[in-house]
Amino acid sequence: MFNGIDFLEDARKLRDEIINHRRHFHKYPETGFEEFETCKTITNYLNSLGIENKIVSGTGIVAIIRGKSEGKTIALRSDLDALPLDDFKNVEYSSKISGKMHACGHDAHISILMSVAKVLLKYRDKFNGNVKLIFEPAEETIGGAKFMIKDGVLEDPKVDAIVGLHVSELIDSGHIGMKYGVVNAASNPFKIIIKGRGGHGAHPEDCIDPVVVGCNLVMLLQTIVSREISPHNPSVLTVGKISGGTAPNIIPEKVELEGVIRTLSKEDREMSIKRLKEICNGIATSMRVDIDVEVTDGYPCLYNDDKMVFLGEKVFKKVIGSENVTMDINPSMGVESFAYFSQEIPSLFYFLGTRNVSRGIVHPAHGGLFDVDEEGLVIGVALQSAIAFSYLNN
Repeated sequence: MFNGIDFLEDARKLRDEIINHRRHFHKYPETGFEEFETCKTITNYLNSLGIENKIVSGTGIVAIIRGKSEGKTIALRSDLDALPLDDFKNVEYSSKISGKMHACGHDAHISILMSVAKVLLKYRDKFNGNVKLIFEPAEETIGGAKFMIKDGVLEDPKVDAIVGLHVSELIDSGHIGMKYGVVNAASNPFKIIIKGRGGHGAHPEDCIDPVVVGCNLVMLLQTIVSREISPHNPSVLTVGKISGGTAPNIIPEKVELEGVIRTLSKEDREMSIKRLKEICNGIATSMRVDIDVEVTDGYPCLYNDDKMVFLGEKVFKKVIGSENVTMDINPSMGVESFAYFSQEIPSLFYFLGTRNVSRGIVHPAHGGLFDVDEEGLVIGVALQSAIAFSYLNN
């Protein structure tokens, strides 16, 4: 109980609504910065509750629930966008939009935050300060969070802390996982263009083969992780795309490599980029090719604030029991645009279990069979409501 309030019981009363919202969004997914109907559905719902809201950054939304008096402001965030792939599930709520699917659970995040709005609105005379509800577009692509921050979503009133969650097919429904420190990796996409000298495949002596150079380069780049970063520091360097050539008997003029570096510290991030460029320069000299390297700053690391994790652990164990809260989970090498918020203000990001082996809900995110155990979403509503309420009354 929180001042006599049982948030889990409140969430259970909204179970059917939570599931209905989630299934609606799952049927009609929209990709980044195209979430027009999603945005309209959410704003209509918020308007029906009398919650003030406005459109931010194209298809994003920020809403606010004001408490009984002045005080701190906490934000709760959901992402909105789906992924560009087909839904292969044979269920009533499978995607009706060809080539688009909520394969990462953002539909679940939306429905959770919508119902949290209803719960906290009910108790606004029992907390001081404000709750901001942030619905972020384009999380999967270019990071809608950074655009929302630029457009002032953390101001007027100034946000003091923010909490986000993500459903996880690796954690059983009814359980959650979180950790102190770094939660998600930073990413640096890169593109390497190798320019050689093309010619007839029968006469390689007249050419400088960029295919051979590219193959050598892929192997050399792997040594950045395997031999130059401590094995205690998780990191990944992936070359995911190689393109070049037009025919099997022609040595091409150029080959292009594209990949991503993922690291969990600023130091490893900077060193990996530096070494990638140095290796490319070295192999260009030794193998007589020209190499152009372009490295992009992708999402930063997502950091949890110690005080927010401490509060979250205390609140979540009170709501669902200590046995259902796992601390010190492994960090994810995947990226998460909530990281942009964590760079600005104290943040907490945790993982909500939605795995259910008995129902066959075990398939990985970003795949066409991904699904969530919707009973876990009720837990999400209770936890998000409880931590916002506790933070403002702490």
